[in-house]
Amino acid sequence: MTATQVRAIRAGDKLLGRVAFVTGGTRGIGAAICRSLASQGADVAAGYSGNQEAAEAFARDFSSTFPDRHVTVHRGDIGSADDCRRCVDEVIDQHGRLDILVNNAGITVDRTVLKMVDEDWRRVIDVNLSGAFYLSQAALIHMLERGSGRIVVISSVIGETGGIGQVNYASAKSGLFGLTKTLAREAAMQLRRAGRTDGIGVTVNAVTPGYIGTEMLDAVPEKVLDGLRAKIPLGRLGQPDEVARVVHFLAADASSYITGQVWGVNGGLDM
Repeated sequence: MTATQVRAIRAGDKLLGRVAFVTGGTRGIGAAICRSLASQGADVAAGYSGNQEAAEAFARDFSSTFPDRHVTVHRGDIGSADDCRRCVDEVIDQHGRLDILVNNAGITVDRTVLKMVDEDWRRVIDVNLSGAFYLSQAALIHMLERGSGRIVVISSVIGETGGIGQVNYASAKSGLFGLTKTLAREAAMQLRRAGRTDGIGVTVNAVTPGYIGTEMLDAVPEKVLDGLRAKIPLGRLGQPDEVARVVHFLAADASSYITGQVWGVNGGLDM
């Protein structure tokens, strides 16, 4: 990447001095979110589940693109409460603070209801829903003590519409809406009780991507992708950067009056 491109990526200072932890942050939408947050000045901690070599390659590439930003990578199983809490502690220990948590990590195990076994259900719920709770709980303790913070939950349009063969995924992603709204209410309540209502506060919001052009769609036949595009009013797949820009908007200090909301980034799919 040329110096000109790097300067273009560094688009502003809305998040200068902030630290963001993005789960599933080394690839796809998560990696785009990391880059978008860094483009606004944030230091970044990226979570990953297993591929250490790929995570280290991400960190090297990130550092070369954003040489003035501090990046770390953190390995853990988002379905494990202990791992979630350990990773949050690691981020705070290595960066000194945690301002932004993006619950992006997720998995799919697709089968129709009658063919789904118990483990298929449990694993997707554990990672996609319970993990977001464990991470948010740990981050909120730190954020409420400091009186400021941002939590952004990455759900999915499938949580709104359902999806054949995705009862576990749709249920988890739909559950994130209730999690988001309840966390938002409780964070606001705790700050009011502490008399801390004059700062940027602690907000919790959700983003629901539609069909986004990431490696998850690489194995989908072109004929099927054509069918998906035909359902989308804008007639195309989304790009990871289009999701990431909404996340960095919600993370900014100026978005302090937005909480408990669900932001669709889906080309109009759910209109």
